[in-house]
Amino acid sequence: MKTKLYIFLFFLNISIFSMFAQEQKMTAAEITQFKEDVNVVSKKIKSLSTDFIQYKHLDFLSKDIETSGKMFFKEPALLSWQYKKPYNYSIVFKNGKILINDEGKKSAVDIGNSKIFGRINKLIVGSVSGNMFDDKEFTISYFKLKGQNLAKFIPKDATLKKYIKQIELTFEKEEATVVQVKLLESSDDYTRIVLKNKVINAKIDDSVFTN
Repeated sequence: MKTKLYIFLFFLNISIFSMFAQEQKMTAAEITQFKEDVNVVSKKIKSLSTDFIQYKHLDFLSKDIETSGKMFFKEPALLSWQYKKPYNYSIVFKNGKILINDEGKKSAVDIGNSKIFGRINKLIVGSVSGNMFDDKEFTISYFKLKGQNLAKFIPKDATLKKYIKQIELTFEKEEATVVQVKLLESSDDYTRIVLKNKVINAKIDDSVFTN
């Protein structure tokens, strides 16, 4: 019995160690290099389109809610999220407004009146444009993963913090572009968006940003 217990504890310790070993804090030099890599790549990006899968985790559900679609970015700050499955729904950030099209039902929100949407938009656009490492608005920590880099943003604004506890951006190490966005709410719920099949600097028609 004791032997089995020791074996169990041994493998448990290995599992815990492996879990934490996957995420290592960057050194100051590594943080500087990471920021430089992101900025160099992002300055070359004039437009970007990518497929995405979004996982909405709700604590009371046994399975995450999965949706998918396409995201489009065009400088300086045009952003469109087009959900295709399991429903048609699109959100466009344009000219200081959020344009929503829910199965043909259209509405608009002034970003100036929504601090949360404004900050999220700024962060996502910033992850492409390179203007995302704002120490004034966020407490930022940096980590290394296998083949990836991770930046964690904790809002300093008390109002925003009520809704979003932390924002995590995962970058492909070689490409220095975002491959995953994770929004952790003040509860244990979170939204995780995985980006794939990115196309950079291809022509994107302005009609994409019309809802």
